[in-house]
Amino acid sequence: VKISNKRTKTFSNSKKYLSLIKNSSVYDVADISPITHATNLSNKLGHNVFLKREDLQPIFSFKNRGAYNKIVNIKKDKLKLGVIAASAGNHAQGVASACKRLKIKCLIVMPKTTPEIKIRAVKNFGARVKLFGDNYDQAVKHAYE
Repeated sequence: VKISNKRTKTFSNSKKYLSLIKNSSVYDVADISPITHATNLSNKLGHNVFLKREDLQPIFSFKNRGAYNKIVNIKKDKLKLGVIAASAGNHAQGVASACKRLKIKCLIVMPKTTPEIKIRAVKNFGARVKLFGDNYDQAVKHAYE
């Protein structure tokens, strides 16, 4: 089997590539979620459509995969002061859950308009939350300061 990707070129050693996927650190935090057949959508489109049920993850989103993978691969000396991220939703929970698992300090900057349920979800992972700005762009800018 030869795996090809426009951005990453060709993986001539597909066994090595598949091994990297199989042994990825994201499985430390992500549950194996099922793939289900979407009958109504398949019938409407005239093709078999399958859905990867990432809504069954602990934070109800795929965002924990990317956040954990990024943070776990940062050199430890760069994590001494912790992690800062800006988000108003599932990415914030992904970062907060990764930091809790890795025992890293975490600050999430969220817009003042963030729903209370999202704020509580992030705090439940032990992260500090700072509400700043009226929108995501203002929160991101503040996180970089």
